[in-house]
Amino acid sequence: MAEGLKDDAKPHLIFTYGTLKQGFHNHKLTQDLINHDDAVLLGPYITRHSYPLVCGPYGIPYLINLPGSGHRVKGELYSVSTRGLARLDELEGTSIGHYERLPVDVMNADDDVVSVEAQAYYAHRSFGPAMWERNGKAGLSEFTEKEAKGYVKRKDRPCQGRAILEDVRHFVSGM
Repeated sequence: MAEGLKDDAKPHLIFTYGTLKQGFHNHKLTQDLINHDDAVLLGPYITRHSYPLVCGPYGIPYLINLPGSGHRVKGELYSVSTRGLARLDELEGTSIGHYERLPVDVMNADDDVVSVEAQAYYAHRSFGPAMWERNGKAGLSEFTEKEAKGYVKRKDRPCQGRAILEDVRHFVSGM
């Protein structure tokens, strides 16, 4: 499953559901990992259980760790090296509490029979449930081109000096 990765005996399985997918803004990082043998695309996958997938401030997609709510979420599964994982963690802001990387069971979207345990980047628990509430408990089954039109690149966001977590707090409070 991890053919092509250069620095690991045991790769990390990462389920992507938003801007890291093919055709979306942050896929350039995923593609760079692939180009440097730090990631391999395994194909389209879907979560085994339902989860909320919502868009927050700047159209940023968030998977919420509330299994049983929302929909089964469609995305892509990658096998990633430890070095590649560090780059993904940096992008997703795991060290500042923006996202947290947690287990998720996923199934190949083509056969939907065998599940594998991967990891996904969930909205941090400090705001995830409030983000679900703020979106009226209405979620998506897939982040698509339609939602991507509302995504604002970091360089184009207002208040460049403000931290993303402050923008998240404003969003969930309805300000």
